[in-house]
Amino acid sequence: MTERFSFQLLATDGRARRGEITMPRGTVRTPAFMPVGTAGTVKAMYLDQVRALGADIILGNVYHLMLRPGAERVARLGGLHDFARWPHPILTDSGGFQVMSLAELRKLDEKGVTFRSHVDGSVHSLSPERSIEIQGLLDSDIQMQLDECIRLPAERAEIERAMELSLRWAERCKVAFGEQPGKAMFGIVQGGDQIDLRQRSAASLAAMDLKGYAVGGLAVGEPQAVMLATLDETVPVLPEEKPRYLMGVGTPDDLIRSVARGIDMFDCVMPTRAGRHGLAYTRRGKINLKNARHAEDHRPLDEESDCPAARDYSRAYLHHLVRSDESLGGMLLTWNNLAYYQDLMAGIRAAIEAKRYADFCDAVSEAWAKGDLPAL
Repeated sequence: MTERFSFQLLATDGRARRGEITMPRGTVRTPAFMPVGTAGTVKAMYLDQVRALGADIILGNVYHLMLRPGAERVARLGGLHDFARWPHPILTDSGGFQVMSLAELRKLDEKGVTFRSHVDGSVHSLSPERSIEIQGLLDSDIQMQLDECIRLPAERAEIERAMELSLRWAERCKVAFGEQPGKAMFGIVQGGDQIDLRQRSAASLAAMDLKGYAVGGLAVGEPQAVMLATLDETVPVLPEEKPRYLMGVGTPDDLIRSVARGIDMFDCVMPTRAGRHGLAYTRRGKINLKNARHAEDHRPLDEESDCPAARDYSRAYLHHLVRSDESLGGMLLTWNNLAYYQDLMAGIRAAIEAKRYADFCDAVSEAWAKGDLPAL
C-alpha cells in the first residue's frame, strides 16, 4: 500500500468523474458516499456492516469528539481507527459547522471561536490551529480546515465577511497541518449563494495548492436549484487533478445531480437519521414505514437487494417495529438505507466508466417517479 496521498482520475463522462483516492490506510473509490460516524460510530450500525456494504471511508467530527471523549484521550487509546475498530480511511470535519449550529453562547473573532458545550455548558475554544491539532490527535487521514459556515439566506456583506475569514483560516490551517505525506488537508469553498464570492473563494483556495477541496455552506436552507447553480459556476474553478467534496449533501437526487457537475465525495446524516425515523430509501423511492398501509404487507422493501434488511424482512414487520418504537426498526432501516446509498454510488461509478451516466440518471429518476406500487 502506498505511503502517499494521491488522487487519480480513471474515467469521465461529461463533467462526471470516476477516480480513486489512495492513502496508506486504503483506497477510496470515487464518487464516494461517506457514512457519517460523528462521534466515532455510525448510528445503529456495526462498523463491520458499514464496511461490508461497500464504504471505503467514514466521517468523524471534531466538535463532538473533542467534547466526548476528548481528543487527547482518543490519542492515548491509539487514535480513532483503533478506538472505533475501523482500520480504513477516516475524514474528520473541522467542527466549524457544529459550533455554529449546536453550541451555546458562541463568540467568533479572528483568532477562532469560543463556545459553551451543548452537552454540559463547559467553555471551549477552537482556533484553526487547535482544529488541526485535534484532527491530528484523532489521527484522521483527511482533515478539514476550520471555516465559518452561515445559514442562507443571508446579507451579502455577512456572506463575504465569513468567506474572507474562512480563507484566512485556511492559510493558518495549511501552516498548522504542515507536511504529512500519507494524509491530506482540504480547503472549504464558502460564499453562500453569491457566485462571484464562491469563485473568488475557490480560486484563492486553489492557489494554496492543497490536496483536495470541499464546497461547504450548501444544503443549509437554500433550494436545490440554487445549490446546483452554485456548483455549476464554482466547481470548474477548482483544480481538475484534485478531489472535490460536497459537504453535508444529501438526498439520492442531490447525489446524482452533483456528480454530473464534477463532485467526487459526499457525506450526509440523511440515510441514518431517516432510518431511525421510519423512512426507507429504495430504488423505487422513499417508503415511510410509519404509514398504516404497510401493516399487513408481506413484501420486503426490495426483493432484489443484496442487503438482508431490504430483502428478508416484511414491510409489515418493519412497520410494527417502527410503530412500537423498537430499536431494531431503526437498525434495520439504517442498514437498508446505507446499503441503498452504497449501491447507488456503485451504479454511478459503473455508469461513468461505461460513459452512460446520463442514461443511468434517467433510469434512476424514472424508477423514483414511478414510485412504490401498493400491494395487490
